[in-house]
Amino acid sequence: MSLNVALQMDPIEDVAVDADSTFKIALEAEARGHRLFQYTVDRLTYLGGTVSATGRPVTLRPEQGSHVDFGDWATVDLAEFDVVWLRQDPPFDMGYVTSTHLLDRITGTTFVVNDPFWVRNCPEKLMVLDFPDLTPETLITRDIDAIRSFRDTHGDIIVKPLYGNGGAGVFHLRPDDPNLSSLMEQFAGINREPVIAQRYLPAVTQGDKRIILVDGEPIGAINRVPAKGEARSNMHVGGRPEKTALTDREKEICAVIGPVLREKGLLFTGIDVIDGWLTEINVTSPTGLQELERFDGVNGAALIWDAIERKLVG
Repeated sequence: MSLNVALQMDPIEDVAVDADSTFKIALEAEARGHRLFQYTVDRLTYLGGTVSATGRPVTLRPEQGSHVDFGDWATVDLAEFDVVWLRQDPPFDMGYVTSTHLLDRITGTTFVVNDPFWVRNCPEKLMVLDFPDLTPETLITRDIDAIRSFRDTHGDIIVKPLYGNGGAGVFHLRPDDPNLSSLMEQFAGINREPVIAQRYLPAVTQGDKRIILVDGEPIGAINRVPAKGEARSNMHVGGRPEKTALTDREKEICAVIGPVLREKGLLFTGIDVIDGWLTEINVTSPTGLQELERFDGVNGAALIWDAIERKLVG
């Protein structure tokens, strides 16, 4: 099977070839004989019933700095591709949402990963609300009095932007922290969205586990340990990945949410678990494939393409 594959992603020339999950997915596609075309979301267009993209064919190699060769610029009809990858990084703003609406229009003829309808309707920090028994106590609001009351109840809390990513804007507020009002003023000056607050889980200092699921099945995990003095474990802000295994509790979480992810066409996802509590379900641009392969020898990109190819044949 040789497929035409379009990659909607951030500029491929800027990726870190030994860390980027999209690059690993693309390398695996190329190894299987699939043809790659890459474009950025700002070159996605709708006109006269056609969803098109302007970009270039690419060939890849795992050599940083010389990892991509480009073909000629072209504008293509995405409905003529077998697979389109929705892989640009958040923030999950109206630009991101609009791209999912446009890609919705080709899903009858092209397999879009992840399904844009459910990417739009399952924001990372909101989908966990469907599983209250698996998550720490959570508050979503712009009301500072509600946040004060939540902190009075739970003591240490985490406050973060509802649609942020990569650990940006995440704050650990202790019961005596005097900065809550200033923090909420800052958030209010940036956007009109609520924030999300969760009960602080002290075990985060031992790691925030990223579990990778393919078509609803867990294929492995990495533990991300925060840098000293940091409340955030994201690798973007210095979190250290380390080898780990799934606990019985984490397997239970996957067994509950896996069928839901599969039903919604969320084929490649990464969930975040701290001390047995589910904190996020990442569906936009999950990461961790290369770290998982280095630690456990699991080729997650191959498992992803196996799942895609089965669905296309079926």
